[in-house]
Amino acid sequence: MTEKKKPDNVVFNTDKNQYDAHLKPYATSVGAPVITTEDTVTWKNRSISKVNHKIKSKYLELKAEYEKMMEEFEYNKLILSSKFSFEPIVGEVYHLYKNHNEENFLSIISPQECNFDYLGSFYLNSDQTWNKDK
Repeated sequence: MTEKKKPDNVVFNTDKNQYDAHLKPYATSVGAPVITTEDTVTWKNRSISKVNHKIKSKYLELKAEYEKMMEEFEYNKLILSSKFSFEPIVGEVYHLYKNHNEENFLSIISPQECNFDYLGSFYLNSDQTWNKDK
C-alpha cells in the first residue's frame, strides 16, 4: 500500500497523522507574516547612554553638595575653635581674624576698623551653623 504524500506547502505530521501548522512556532505558509528580528542594539545603546548621563548628573550633584557641606563643616570647625568672649546672635555678621600670636578670634569689629589678618566674615544661622557672608 502506498501512502499518498502531501504537497510541500501543506504542514502535515505523519507521526500523529494530523495537520499541525497552527502548532508550529514559525510561519508555515507563503501568506504568513514575515518574522523578523528587531535590531535592539540601537535602543540598548541609547538606553545605556541615557542611564549613564542620568547617573553621572546625579553623581556630580551629590559631589557638589558634599563639597559644599565639607566647606561649611570647615568654616564651623574654624570658627568654633577660635576664641571669642561673647554669645553670638543669630543673623548677625561676625569677622574672623588671626592675631599676632597666630590665634584665630571672632570679633564684631569690621575689617576696616582693625589691622589684624582678616580671614573672613560669617553669620550665624538659626540652626546654629556658621555660613560665610557674601
